[in-house]
Amino acid sequence: MLIFLEGTVLTLGAASSPDISAQDNTGGGHDRRDDHRGIAGSHEQTNYTYTKKAFPVLSLDYHHIQVPFEISLWVLLASLMKLGFHLIPRLSGIVPESCLLIVVGLLVGGLIKLAGEEVPPVLDSNLFFLCLLPPIILDAGYFLPIRPFMENIGTILMFAVVGTLWNAFFVGGLLYAVCQIEGTYLSQVELLPCLLFGSIISAVDPVAVLAVFEEIHINELLHILVFGESLLNDAVTVVLYHLFEEYSGAGEVTPMDVVLGVICFLIVSLGGIAVGAIYGILAAFTSRFTSHTRVIEPLFVFVYSYMAYLSAEMFHLSGIMALIACGAVMRPYVEANISHKSHTTVKYFLKMWSSVSETLIFIFLGVATVAGPHAWNWTFVSVTVILCLVSRVIGVVGLTFIINKFRIVKLTTKDQFIVAYGGLRGAIAFSLGYLLNKDHFPMRTMFLTAIITEIFFTVFVQGMTIKPLVDLLAVKKKQEAKRSINEEIHTQFLDHLLTGIEDICGHYGHHHWKDKLNRFNKKYIKKCLIAGERYKEPQLIAFYHKMEFKQAIELVESGGGVKLPSAMPSQLTSSTLDSHFHIVALAYILASPCVCRVPERFEGQEAELAITSCK
Repeated sequence: MLIFLEGTVLTLGAASSPDISAQDNTGGGHDRRDDHRGIAGSHEQTNYTYTKKAFPVLSLDYHHIQVPFEISLWVLLASLMKLGFHLIPRLSGIVPESCLLIVVGLLVGGLIKLAGEEVPPVLDSNLFFLCLLPPIILDAGYFLPIRPFMENIGTILMFAVVGTLWNAFFVGGLLYAVCQIEGTYLSQVELLPCLLFGSIISAVDPVAVLAVFEEIHINELLHILVFGESLLNDAVTVVLYHLFEEYSGAGEVTPMDVVLGVICFLIVSLGGIAVGAIYGILAAFTSRFTSHTRVIEPLFVFVYSYMAYLSAEMFHLSGIMALIACGAVMRPYVEANISHKSHTTVKYFLKMWSSVSETLIFIFLGVATVAGPHAWNWTFVSVTVILCLVSRVIGVVGLTFIINKFRIVKLTTKDQFIVAYGGLRGAIAFSLGYLLNKDHFPMRTMFLTAIITEIFFTVFVQGMTIKPLVDLLAVKKKQEAKRSINEEIHTQFLDHLLTGIEDICGHYGHHHWKDKLNRFNKKYIKKCLIAGERYKEPQLIAFYHKMEFKQAIELVESGGGVKLPSAMPSQLTSSTLDSHFHIVALAYILASPCVCRVPERFEGQEAELAITSCK
């Protein structure tokens, strides 16, 4: 057998090959005209001699499977690193996961370089923006806590829009001033490239924020402020990036360009939201008809979301905002239509996909750092790090001073410190810098080096020290307690009470408009997007059924240690309706005891009870 196998490791398809050195009957060369003759004529003129070779029992063709094999190796490496990190609890309590993954990337890139191989450009922009970033943003958008996000939307927009603009112009303008100082050898750097660099380096990165803030378990308010800012500042970054990139060659920006930039920002942000909402509605409508094909229900969630992202990117809109809008719009309707198994599949597949993508991003960032090339300038790099810190602190403190004048729950000094200190940079900044054209931006390599240094500073220094600082300052942390039916009842109680008071006072605040939107949603949208009679189910009853189902699963898994609630859905329904009517009556008695005015939103029994209570 050994003799037979010796020398038989051949290329695939070489089992038996003809001897091409066939000779003509006359001993002359082969006439090309014979190629156009029939088979019979060919046998008459030419004799082929076939040499039988041993059958290849084992063959090697690495190039045939090189790309999927290397992708699988990267994913396997990322998963093993994540697994090993959580198997060492002492290490995970000191070093953030993102820091360790970057170190792993540095080691892998160094080993490849020591082996004499060229380090592959693994973190190119197409791979990052089209493959690695979408699952992370979709996971964040699909499971976004809508209520705290909408309650703090004004503060988030202030930090995301005004704060990002402030950081971009502050960092870019002062960097240009420093570059003009003699002795820095940076006088060739112009103003517009500096402003472009400022717009790239100023945006808070959602991947880095998610990686760090989920480990320190910060309270919901601070988490939604920083994470919401990192999601919504994408539109500002995209507009500034394309604006300064477009006019860097022209050398000047006119007032008309500024006006067009503002219009472009509105189109990029609102257009991204519109594209995401359209695809979200399509996904919800499609899920209405999947009751007989449950197996493909999760597929619609992923495909429609990815299509929303690609469609937004195709028109240079904000793909991140499109994914956020798509996930937030589709979730309540899709979850009402799909089965529990499909919901579990969507949840765990999204978590798995986003976790692997996040791990790969940090590993690739370390590998790309080793790959280079780098152009180190101490002045430019150190000034960049200092200005990013200073601009972040000034921006947060200044904006909070204005925001607190309009907030009921004020942001304290500790909150401001965490928001400022949590402004982490990540791979989005690196990928945007990587996209720059070398011909138009000769300082591109120096920009990339400064961006990598800023990423490493925020992830390693700020990411590693934010947890001890949170403990030292005694900042309130996230409560892991599950939401109870009692809490849901009181939440809806306050919503109805505040809505009734706003209607009586004639003040159309956000409670009034939220109530209008909920009524429109229940009357029209749910009827179109939710199958069967489930759209008629009150919100409180739906929450009760969801909680009851969860507790039943826990009861089965734990072997009978969970106590189920004793309230019956029918009793809950009547008590819920009665509480709504009493809330309206209470609002009338407290707010207008002498004026019997029934708002248009009250119908039937609600209106009669309101008039009776008022009298």
